[in-house]
Amino acid sequence: MKTCNVGLVGMGTVGTGVAKILMEKESPLLEKLDCIPVLKGIADTNPEVKNRLNVPPDVFFTTDFRALLNNPDIKVIVELIGGVNPAKEIIMTALEKGKDVVTANKMLLALHGSELFNKARQYGRSISFEASVGGGIPIIAALRDGFIANRIESVFGIVNGTTNYILTKMTKEKVKYSDALAEAQKMGYAEKDPTMDVEGIDSSHKLAILARIGFGVNIDYKHIYSEGISAVDLSDIWYAHELGYTLKLLAIAKKTDNTIELRVHPTLLPHEHPLSSVNGVFNAICIHGNAVGETMLYGRGAGQMPTASAVVADLVDVALGRAGITFNAMKTFSGLGECVPIANIQQIKTCYYLRFSVIDKPGVLSGISGILGNYNISIASVIQHKARESGTVPLVIMTHLAEEGNLQKALAEIKRLDVIKDQTRFLRVEE
Repeated sequence: MKTCNVGLVGMGTVGTGVAKILMEKESPLLEKLDCIPVLKGIADTNPEVKNRLNVPPDVFFTTDFRALLNNPDIKVIVELIGGVNPAKEIIMTALEKGKDVVTANKMLLALHGSELFNKARQYGRSISFEASVGGGIPIIAALRDGFIANRIESVFGIVNGTTNYILTKMTKEKVKYSDALAEAQKMGYAEKDPTMDVEGIDSSHKLAILARIGFGVNIDYKHIYSEGISAVDLSDIWYAHELGYTLKLLAIAKKTDNTIELRVHPTLLPHEHPLSSVNGVFNAICIHGNAVGETMLYGRGAGQMPTASAVVADLVDVALGRAGITFNAMKTFSGLGECVPIANIQQIKTCYYLRFSVIDKPGVLSGISGILGNYNISIASVIQHKARESGTVPLVIMTHLAEEGNLQKALAEIKRLDVIKDQTRFLRVEE
Protein backbone atom coordinates (compact mmCIF):
# COMPACT_ATOMS: atom_id res chain seq x y z
CA MET A 1 0.00 0.00 0.00
CA LYS A 2 1.29 3.45 -0.93
CA THR A 3 1.47 6.18 1.67
CA CYS A 4 1.59 9.98 1.74
CA ASN A 5 3.36 11.40 4.79
CA VAL A 6 1.58 14.20 6.63
CA GLY A 7 2.84 16.88 9.02
CA LEU A 8 0.17 18.33 11.31
CA VAL A 9 0.65 21.85 12.73
CA GLY A 10 -1.72 22.85 15.53
CA MET A 11 -3.33 20.43 17.95
CA GLY A 12 -6.39 22.33 19.01
CA THR A 13 -9.89 20.91 18.72
CA VAL A 14 -9.76 20.17 15.00
CA GLY A 15 -6.10 19.13 14.94
CA THR A 16 -6.77 16.59 17.67
CA GLY A 17 -9.66 15.21 15.64
CA VAL A 18 -7.50 14.85 12.54
CA ALA A 19 -4.81 13.04 14.55
CA LYS A 20 -7.41 10.65 15.96
CA ILE A 21 -8.63 9.73 12.47
CA LEU A 22 -5.15 9.28 11.04
CA MET A 23 -3.94 7.20 14.00
CA GLU A 24 -7.01 4.97 14.05
CA LYS A 25 -5.96 1.33 13.65
CA GLU A 26 -9.23 0.20 12.08
CA SER A 27 -9.48 3.24 9.84
CA PRO A 28 -12.04 3.11 7.00
CA LEU A 29 -9.28 4.59 4.83
CA LEU A 30 -7.51 1.24 4.90
CA GLU A 31 -10.61 -0.47 3.53
CA LYS A 32 -11.23 2.03 0.77
CA LEU A 33 -7.84 3.14 -0.57
CA ASP A 34 -4.60 1.83 -2.01
CA CYS A 35 -2.83 5.07 -1.12
CA ILE A 36 -3.47 6.59 2.28
CA PRO A 37 -2.31 9.68 4.22
CA VAL A 38 -0.08 8.71 7.14
CA LEU A 39 0.63 10.97 10.11
CA LYS A 40 4.41 11.40 10.24
CA GLY A 41 4.84 14.46 12.44
CA ILE A 42 2.98 16.77 14.84
CA ALA A 43 3.93 20.31 15.84
CA ASP A 44 2.34 22.14 18.77
CA THR A 45 3.69 24.66 21.24
CA ASN A 46 2.29 22.62 24.14
CA PRO A 47 4.54 19.58 24.81
CA GLU A 48 1.79 17.97 26.90
CA VAL A 49 -0.12 17.24 23.71
CA LYS A 50 2.10 14.23 23.02
CA ASN A 51 1.09 12.47 26.22
CA ARG A 52 -2.54 13.55 26.06
CA LEU A 53 -2.93 12.02 22.60
CA ASN A 54 -0.75 9.00 23.32
CA VAL A 55 1.24 9.69 20.15
CA PRO A 56 2.93 6.49 18.92
CA PRO A 57 6.75 6.40 18.69
CA ASP A 58 6.74 6.38 14.88
CA VAL A 59 5.08 9.84 14.83
CA PHE A 60 7.59 12.64 15.33
CA PHE A 61 6.51 15.32 17.84
CA THR A 62 8.00 18.81 18.06
CA THR A 63 7.20 22.21 19.53
CA ASP A 64 8.81 23.90 16.49
CA PHE A 65 6.78 23.74 13.25
CA ARG A 66 9.94 24.40 11.24
CA ALA A 67 11.07 20.86 12.00
CA LEU A 68 8.12 19.57 9.96
CA LEU A 69 8.65 22.09 7.17
CA ASN A 70 12.31 21.03 6.86
CA ASN A 71 11.57 17.30 6.90
CA PRO A 72 11.93 15.99 3.32
CA ASP A 73 9.88 12.87 4.12
CA ILE A 74 6.77 14.94 4.83
CA LYS A 75 4.83 15.67 1.63
CA VAL A 76 1.78 17.50 3.03
CA ILE A 77 1.49 20.14 5.72
CA VAL A 78 -1.85 20.54 7.51
CA GLU A 79 -2.14 24.04 9.02
CA LEU A 80 -4.73 24.19 11.81
CA ILE A 81 -3.55 26.99 14.09
CA GLY A 82 -5.82 29.65 12.54
CA GLY A 83 -5.32 33.39 12.25
CA VAL A 84 -2.88 35.14 9.94
CA ASN A 85 0.48 34.86 11.70
CA PRO A 86 2.35 32.53 11.82
CA ALA A 87 -0.12 30.54 9.70
CA LYS A 88 0.75 32.48 6.55
CA GLU A 89 4.46 31.91 7.08
CA ILE A 90 3.87 28.19 7.61
CA ILE A 91 1.87 27.81 4.39
CA MET A 92 4.19 29.96 2.29
CA THR A 93 7.28 28.09 3.50
CA ALA A 94 5.64 24.70 3.00
CA LEU A 95 4.84 25.60 -0.62
CA GLU A 96 8.35 26.88 -1.23
CA LYS A 97 9.73 23.57 0.06
CA GLY A 98 7.59 21.63 -2.40
CA LYS A 99 4.88 20.47 -0.01
CA ASP A 100 1.14 20.52 -0.62
CA VAL A 101 -1.01 22.26 1.97
CA VAL A 102 -4.34 21.47 3.64
CA THR A 103 -5.89 24.16 5.83
CA ALA A 104 -9.12 25.14 7.58
CA ASN A 105 -8.02 28.77 7.92
CA LYS A 106 -10.93 30.86 6.59
CA MET A 107 -9.50 34.17 7.83
CA LEU A 108 -6.21 33.67 6.02
CA LEU A 109 -7.90 32.54 2.81
CA ALA A 110 -10.35 35.46 2.90
CA LEU A 111 -7.63 38.06 3.44
CA HIS A 112 -4.72 36.57 1.46
CA GLY A 113 -6.22 33.90 -0.80
CA SER A 114 -4.89 35.29 -4.09
CA GLU A 115 -1.35 35.59 -2.75
CA LEU A 116 -1.38 32.05 -1.39
CA PHE A 117 -2.80 30.59 -4.60
CA ASN A 118 -0.20 32.41 -6.69
CA LYS A 119 2.55 30.99 -4.50
CA ALA A 120 1.16 27.46 -4.83
CA ARG A 121 0.96 27.73 -8.63
CA GLN A 122 4.48 29.14 -8.73
CA TYR A 123 5.86 26.05 -7.00
CA GLY A 124 3.53 23.54 -8.64
CA ARG A 125 1.79 22.65 -5.40
CA SER A 126 -1.83 22.68 -4.19
CA ILE A 127 -3.83 24.23 -1.35
CA SER A 128 -6.95 22.37 -0.18
CA PHE A 129 -9.44 23.96 2.24
CA GLU A 130 -12.71 22.03 2.42
CA ALA A 131 -12.81 22.46 6.20
CA SER A 132 -12.69 26.27 5.99
CA VAL A 133 -16.46 26.57 5.39
CA GLY A 134 -19.31 24.48 6.72
CA GLY A 135 -17.38 21.98 8.87
CA GLY A 136 -18.34 18.53 7.61
CA ILE A 137 -20.54 19.86 4.78
CA PRO A 138 -18.67 19.31 1.47
CA ILE A 139 -19.59 22.75 0.13
CA ILE A 140 -16.21 23.53 -1.47
CA ALA A 141 -16.19 20.24 -3.38
CA ALA A 142 -19.79 20.83 -4.46
CA LEU A 143 -19.08 24.29 -5.87
CA ARG A 144 -15.74 23.29 -7.36
CA ASP A 145 -16.69 19.90 -8.84
CA GLY A 146 -20.34 18.94 -8.51
CA PHE A 147 -21.66 22.17 -10.02
CA ILE A 148 -18.84 22.75 -12.50
CA ALA A 149 -21.32 22.78 -15.42
CA ASN A 150 -23.36 25.57 -13.81
CA ARG A 151 -23.21 29.30 -13.90
CA ILE A 152 -23.65 29.97 -10.19
CA GLU A 153 -26.14 32.78 -9.64
CA SER A 154 -26.28 32.83 -5.85
CA VAL A 155 -24.83 31.17 -2.77
CA PHE A 156 -26.37 31.97 0.58
CA GLY A 157 -26.97 30.34 3.89
CA ILE A 158 -26.25 29.83 7.56
CA VAL A 159 -22.50 29.35 7.96
CA ASN A 160 -21.98 30.05 11.67
CA GLY A 161 -23.30 27.60 14.25
CA THR A 162 -22.81 29.91 17.24
CA THR A 163 -25.15 32.60 15.94
CA ASN A 164 -27.66 30.05 14.70
CA TYR A 165 -27.75 28.46 18.15
CA ILE A 166 -28.35 31.86 19.79
CA LEU A 167 -31.10 32.88 17.36
CA THR A 168 -32.75 29.47 17.69
CA LYS A 169 -32.70 29.84 21.47
CA MET A 170 -34.23 33.31 21.25
CA THR A 171 -36.92 32.15 18.83
CA LYS A 172 -37.91 28.86 20.46
CA GLU A 173 -37.57 29.78 24.13
CA LYS A 174 -38.26 33.55 24.02
CA VAL A 175 -35.03 34.44 25.83
CA LYS A 176 -33.17 37.69 25.22
CA TYR A 177 -29.86 37.85 23.37
CA SER A 178 -27.59 38.12 26.44
CA ASP A 179 -29.15 35.04 28.06
CA ALA A 180 -28.94 33.03 24.84
CA LEU A 181 -25.28 33.99 24.42
CA ALA A 182 -24.50 32.98 28.00
CA GLU A 183 -26.11 29.58 27.37
CA ALA A 184 -24.09 29.15 24.14
CA GLN A 185 -20.89 29.88 26.06
CA LYS A 186 -21.87 27.45 28.81
CA MET A 187 -22.49 24.73 26.20
CA GLY A 188 -19.15 25.41 24.51
CA TYR A 189 -20.76 26.73 21.32
CA ALA A 190 -19.48 30.28 21.83
CA GLU A 191 -16.02 31.56 22.76
CA LYS A 192 -15.35 33.59 25.89
CA ASP A 193 -14.91 36.51 23.49
CA PRO A 194 -17.64 35.79 20.91
CA THR A 195 -17.01 38.86 18.73
CA MET A 196 -15.82 36.98 15.63
CA ASP A 197 -19.02 34.95 15.57
CA VAL A 198 -21.76 37.26 16.84
CA GLU A 199 -20.62 40.31 14.83
CA GLY A 200 -20.65 38.35 11.56
CA ILE A 201 -16.87 38.44 10.95
CA ASP A 202 -16.48 34.65 10.80
CA SER A 203 -19.40 34.44 8.36
CA SER A 204 -17.83 37.18 6.21
CA HIS A 205 -14.57 35.23 5.94
CA LYS A 206 -16.50 32.17 4.80
CA LEU A 207 -18.57 34.21 2.36
CA ALA A 208 -15.41 35.50 0.69
CA ILE A 209 -14.28 31.91 0.09
CA LEU A 210 -17.69 30.79 -1.20
CA ALA A 211 -17.86 33.74 -3.60
CA ARG A 212 -14.37 33.07 -4.93
CA ILE A 213 -15.11 29.40 -5.63
CA GLY A 214 -18.70 29.88 -6.76
CA PHE A 215 -18.20 32.85 -9.06
CA GLY A 216 -14.55 32.30 -10.01
CA VAL A 217 -13.53 35.86 -9.11
CA ASN A 218 -11.14 37.58 -6.76
CA ILE A 219 -12.73 39.24 -3.75
CA ASP A 220 -11.60 42.35 -1.90
CA TYR A 221 -12.66 41.28 1.57
CA LYS A 222 -12.84 44.76 3.06
CA HIS A 223 -15.83 45.63 0.84
CA ILE A 224 -18.03 42.83 2.22
CA TYR A 225 -20.87 44.29 4.29
CA SER A 226 -21.03 42.66 7.71
CA GLU A 227 -23.57 43.07 10.51
CA GLY A 228 -23.97 40.75 13.48
CA ILE A 229 -26.76 39.72 15.84
CA SER A 230 -25.76 41.50 19.06
CA ALA A 231 -28.33 44.27 18.46
CA VAL A 232 -31.21 41.90 17.66
CA ASP A 233 -34.23 42.59 19.88
CA LEU A 234 -36.37 39.66 20.99
CA SER A 235 -39.56 41.57 20.22
CA ASP A 236 -38.58 41.88 16.56
CA ILE A 237 -38.15 38.12 16.30
CA TRP A 238 -41.71 37.69 17.53
CA TYR A 239 -43.36 40.47 15.54
CA ALA A 240 -41.69 39.05 12.44
CA HIS A 241 -42.84 35.56 13.43
CA GLU A 242 -46.41 36.86 13.60
CA LEU A 243 -45.99 38.08 10.03
CA GLY A 244 -44.73 34.68 8.85
CA TYR A 245 -40.95 35.15 9.04
CA THR A 246 -38.02 33.53 10.84
CA LEU A 247 -34.80 35.41 11.68
CA LYS A 248 -31.42 33.94 10.69
CA LEU A 249 -27.92 35.33 10.26
CA LEU A 250 -27.27 34.80 6.56
CA ALA A 251 -24.18 35.07 4.40
CA ILE A 252 -25.44 36.14 0.97
CA ALA A 253 -23.64 36.18 -2.38
CA LYS A 254 -25.47 37.15 -5.58
CA LYS A 255 -23.92 37.75 -8.97
CA THR A 256 -25.28 40.00 -11.67
CA ASP A 257 -23.70 40.92 -15.01
CA ASN A 258 -21.30 43.50 -13.59
CA THR A 259 -21.44 43.40 -9.80
CA ILE A 260 -21.58 41.00 -6.88
CA GLU A 261 -23.61 41.40 -3.72
CA LEU A 262 -21.70 40.11 -0.71
CA ARG A 263 -23.35 40.77 2.63
CA VAL A 264 -23.75 39.22 6.06
CA HIS A 265 -26.60 40.37 8.29
CA PRO A 266 -29.65 39.20 10.26
CA THR A 267 -32.26 38.29 7.65
CA LEU A 268 -35.94 37.42 7.73
CA LEU A 269 -37.00 34.36 5.75
CA PRO A 270 -40.54 33.05 5.17
CA HIS A 271 -41.35 30.19 7.56
CA GLU A 272 -41.65 27.82 4.60
CA HIS A 273 -38.10 28.50 3.35
CA PRO A 274 -35.84 25.46 4.00
CA LEU A 275 -33.30 27.58 5.87
CA SER A 276 -35.96 28.65 8.39
CA SER A 277 -36.03 25.13 9.85
CA VAL A 278 -32.23 24.88 10.25
CA ASN A 279 -31.80 25.14 14.01
CA GLY A 280 -29.16 24.91 16.73
CA VAL A 281 -25.52 24.63 15.69
CA PHE A 282 -26.34 23.25 12.24
CA ASN A 283 -25.36 25.01 9.03
CA ALA A 284 -27.03 24.96 5.63
CA ILE A 285 -26.04 26.55 2.34
CA CYS A 286 -28.26 27.11 -0.69
CA ILE A 287 -26.74 27.17 -4.17
CA HIS A 288 -28.59 28.33 -7.25
CA GLY A 289 -27.09 27.29 -10.58
CA ASN A 290 -28.52 27.94 -14.02
CA ALA A 291 -28.62 24.19 -14.83
CA VAL A 292 -29.22 22.49 -11.49
CA GLY A 293 -31.60 25.07 -10.04
CA GLU A 294 -31.84 25.32 -6.25
CA THR A 295 -29.85 22.93 -4.04
CA MET A 296 -29.26 22.97 -0.29
CA LEU A 297 -26.44 21.29 1.63
CA TYR A 298 -27.08 20.73 5.34
CA GLY A 299 -25.06 19.40 8.25
CA ARG A 300 -22.86 20.15 11.22
CA GLY A 301 -20.96 23.32 10.44
CA ALA A 302 -18.39 22.97 13.21
CA GLY A 303 -17.15 20.59 15.87
CA GLN A 304 -14.10 18.43 16.19
CA MET A 305 -14.92 15.37 14.14
CA PRO A 306 -17.10 16.88 11.36
CA THR A 307 -14.36 19.41 10.60
CA ALA A 308 -11.61 16.82 10.96
CA SER A 309 -13.52 14.66 8.49
CA ALA A 310 -13.29 17.46 5.91
CA VAL A 311 -9.55 17.88 6.54
CA VAL A 312 -8.90 14.17 6.03
CA ALA A 313 -10.98 14.19 2.84
CA ASP A 314 -8.60 16.84 1.51
CA LEU A 315 -5.62 14.75 2.57
CA VAL A 316 -7.00 11.81 0.61
CA ASP A 317 -7.36 14.04 -2.45
CA VAL A 318 -3.70 15.03 -2.10
CA ALA A 319 -2.57 11.44 -1.56
CA LEU A 320 -4.44 10.24 -4.67
CA GLY A 321 -3.08 13.08 -6.80
CA ARG A 322 -6.49 14.62 -7.42
CA ALA A 323 -5.79 17.82 -5.49
CA GLY A 324 -2.79 18.74 -7.63
CA ILE A 325 -4.61 18.08 -10.91
CA THR A 326 -7.67 20.09 -9.86
CA PHE A 327 -5.72 22.98 -8.36
CA ASN A 328 -3.49 23.44 -11.38
CA ALA A 329 -6.24 22.97 -13.96
CA MET A 330 -8.85 25.37 -12.59
CA LYS A 331 -8.64 29.09 -13.27
CA THR A 332 -10.31 29.71 -9.92
CA PHE A 333 -7.04 28.93 -8.17
CA SER A 334 -4.77 30.93 -10.44
CA GLY A 335 -5.00 33.97 -8.17
CA LEU A 336 -5.42 35.99 -11.36
CA GLY A 337 -9.20 35.89 -11.63
CA GLU A 338 -11.27 38.92 -12.50
CA CYS A 339 -11.70 41.36 -9.62
CA VAL A 340 -15.41 42.22 -9.77
CA PRO A 341 -16.67 45.22 -7.73
CA ILE A 342 -18.79 44.44 -4.70
CA ALA A 343 -22.07 46.33 -4.59
CA ASN A 344 -22.39 48.97 -1.88
CA ILE A 345 -25.04 48.01 0.68
CA GLN A 346 -26.88 51.23 -0.22
CA GLN A 347 -27.44 49.87 -3.73
CA ILE A 348 -29.08 46.57 -2.84
CA LYS A 349 -32.80 46.02 -3.30
CA THR A 350 -34.81 43.88 -0.94
CA CYS A 351 -37.94 43.95 1.20
CA TYR A 352 -37.77 45.33 4.72
CA TYR A 353 -39.25 44.85 8.17
CA LEU A 354 -39.59 48.16 10.05
CA ARG A 355 -40.59 48.68 13.68
CA PHE A 356 -41.36 52.17 14.92
CA SER A 357 -42.17 53.17 18.47
CA VAL A 358 -44.80 55.88 18.06
CA ILE A 359 -47.22 57.99 20.07
CA ASP A 360 -50.70 56.53 19.88
CA LYS A 361 -52.68 59.19 18.04
CA PRO A 362 -54.46 59.58 14.67
CA GLY A 363 -52.45 60.32 11.51
CA VAL A 364 -49.23 58.61 12.57
CA LEU A 365 -49.38 55.85 9.95
CA SER A 366 -50.28 58.25 7.15
CA GLY A 367 -47.34 60.50 8.06
CA ILE A 368 -44.86 57.62 8.00
CA SER A 369 -46.31 56.05 4.85
CA GLY A 370 -46.22 59.43 3.12
CA ILE A 371 -42.46 59.77 3.71
CA LEU A 372 -41.85 56.18 2.63
CA GLY A 373 -43.86 56.84 -0.53
CA ASN A 374 -41.71 59.89 -1.32
CA TYR A 375 -38.74 57.53 -1.53
CA ASN A 376 -40.52 54.91 -3.68
CA ILE A 377 -41.07 52.53 -0.76
CA SER A 378 -44.49 50.90 -0.75
CA ILE A 379 -46.08 49.12 2.21
CA ALA A 380 -47.00 45.43 2.01
CA SER A 381 -48.52 44.94 5.47
CA VAL A 382 -48.90 46.59 8.88
CA ILE A 383 -49.46 45.36 12.42
CA GLN A 384 -50.09 47.59 15.42
CA HIS A 385 -50.46 46.43 19.01
CA LYS A 386 -51.98 48.06 22.05
CA ALA A 387 -50.31 51.05 23.67
CA ARG A 388 -47.67 50.43 26.32
CA GLU A 389 -47.72 52.07 29.73
CA SER A 390 -45.37 54.72 28.34
CA GLY A 391 -48.08 55.78 25.92
CA THR A 392 -46.21 54.52 22.85
CA VAL A 393 -47.21 51.70 20.53
CA PRO A 394 -45.08 49.45 18.31
CA LEU A 395 -45.92 50.01 14.65
CA VAL A 396 -44.58 47.22 12.43
CA ILE A 397 -44.45 47.64 8.67
CA MET A 398 -43.37 45.21 5.94
CA THR A 399 -42.35 46.88 2.70
CA HIS A 400 -42.27 45.76 -0.89
CA LEU A 401 -38.95 45.71 -2.77
CA ALA A 402 -36.97 48.88 -2.10
CA GLU A 403 -33.46 50.25 -2.49
CA GLU A 404 -31.54 50.45 0.78
CA GLY A 405 -30.21 53.93 0.12
CA ASN A 406 -33.76 55.23 -0.26
CA LEU A 407 -34.82 53.42 2.91
CA GLN A 408 -32.02 54.98 4.93
CA LYS A 409 -32.97 58.45 3.71
CA ALA A 410 -36.62 57.83 4.54
CA LEU A 411 -35.81 56.57 8.03
CA ALA A 412 -33.63 59.61 8.70
CA GLU A 413 -36.55 61.86 7.77
CA ILE A 414 -39.08 59.82 9.77
CA LYS A 415 -36.80 59.97 12.83
CA ARG A 416 -37.35 63.74 12.97
CA LEU A 417 -41.12 63.37 13.38
CA ASP A 418 -42.44 64.32 16.84
CA VAL A 419 -44.49 61.12 17.05
CA ILE A 420 -41.40 58.86 16.81
CA LYS A 421 -39.97 57.65 20.12
CA ASP A 422 -36.97 55.38 20.72
CA GLN A 423 -34.85 53.82 18.00
CA THR A 424 -36.45 52.55 14.79
CA ARG A 425 -35.53 48.94 14.02
CA PHE A 426 -35.24 47.43 10.58
CA LEU A 427 -34.39 44.02 9.19
CA ARG A 428 -33.79 42.90 5.62
CA VAL A 429 -35.97 40.20 4.10
CA GLU A 430 -35.08 37.50 1.56
CA GLU A 431 -38.09 35.89 -0.08
